[in-house]
Amino acid sequence: MRGTVYLAIIFSQLLFIICLPVFFQLFSYLHSVVIAVLWMCMTALVFFLVFFIRKDIILIPRWLLNLLLIIYSLCLFLLLFFRPSEQVYDNWNLLPFSTISFFLTEDVRPLVAFYNLAANIGLFVPYGLVIMMNRLKKIMQFLLPLLFISMIELFQYITRRGSMDIDDLILNMFGVYVGYLLTPAFQRVVRLKVNERRGNL
Repeated sequence: MRGTVYLAIIFSQLLFIICLPVFFQLFSYLHSVVIAVLWMCMTALVFFLVFFIRKDIILIPRWLLNLLLIIYSLCLFLLLFFRPSEQVYDNWNLLPFSTISFFLTEDVRPLVAFYNLAANIGLFVPYGLVIMMNRLKKIMQFLLPLLFISMIELFQYITRRGSMDIDDLILNMFGVYVGYLLTPAFQRVVRLKVNERRGNL
């Protein structure tokens, strides 16, 4: 397992360094925490792929999984709400798929369109994974991310730190459900430690 860890560290950090100039160019208008979020996502993805290919397993306690999600959520909060001061948003869209179709059909650079659509999906995949790992009830698997994402959209509009767009909600929810679908593959690599309680004899 130690060899797998070293291999994952080397690959993930090399890939991140290679992509760093592109990241700086694409995300210069966002809070600098976006680089930290990208680093976390890329490191986690490469670790998963390396362990998956080598058929190795990572054992972590449930509290650590939830703590990592909290840290990730704080970074995402900074990314969504702490943008450069010259950026002010006061628009909203309640027409489903209008923004998505704009990125797919209008004269938008392919890289920009891909980033906007993929980021809205990919950033919420971890929530789907953690929700499934915590074995929440079916109704909560739907309501929890729906309420969480709806609150983000509403507060972005109220604070004028982002636009309120139903397409963001659709893409974010899709990302959560992608996480649900990826959970069986994720669990082949990441296993939660079972708490062992010893009784006093």
